[in-house]
Amino acid sequence: MEPLVFLPTKMAEASSGSKYLSNDILLAMAKVLIVEDDTATSSEIAEVLTLDNHTIENTDNGTIALGLLEISRFDLIILDWSLHGQSGLEVLEQFRKAGGATPILMLTGRNQITDKEQGFDAGADDYLTKPFHIKELRARVKALLRRGRELTDDRIEFRHIVLDIPAQRVFIDEQEVQLMAREFALLALLLKNRERIFSLDALISSVWASDEDVTHDAVRQCVTRIRKKIDRQGEPSIITTLAGQGYKIEK
Repeated sequence: MEPLVFLPTKMAEASSGSKYLSNDILLAMAKVLIVEDDTATSSEIAEVLTLDNHTIENTDNGTIALGLLEISRFDLIILDWSLHGQSGLEVLEQFRKAGGATPILMLTGRNQITDKEQGFDAGADDYLTKPFHIKELRARVKALLRRGRELTDDRIEFRHIVLDIPAQRVFIDEQEVQLMAREFALLALLLKNRERIFSLDALISSVWASDEDVTHDAVRQCVTRIRKKIDRQGEPSIITTLAGQGYKIEK
């Protein structure tokens, strides 16, 4: 078993504005896969990142992690080295060999320079050794998400719509409107990938956690709510429905 993580932040402190959890919002609504064999460590990290408004998936098994990466889209992977099933290094190598480009943070107790060289050579974007401080983890997560999204997506302007991604604010004709978290995530996904058709299943895997019981009707209802909030009266919807295929936003 690898050393436990030093996490000075407790959930009670976090909810009351602990000094370890600043009020700035990280890049909003990222979907993060945590692959960690220590349940306590995984749970602590998941709780902290959930407070930063990210959607979390976790597993302690490398083989299961590869399966999740085949069926779901993630914005960041936090990957331990010692896992059940395949090792973190094997997961990293296979994912990169298959063309996976998601940023990966190796999080491990293996602190020798040769270990770090192996991790970076296999395709890791960053390498953090245990024990670590939660502020450093959050800073590295933020940096990797920014790198992955190239910062150009911090503000999206399209026709009469403006999305402020870090602050999770939406403006329609310069007037702010309120979107629920899932509505914001779905709209941001479509706007960032204009002309790409997303099936209902693709939207579920990109926006919702895999353990959530989400139906196709729930996705359709979410799209309907978004349309009511962002579309101009009397004009065609920004979000196009393609029968039997899904949804897209045209350029």
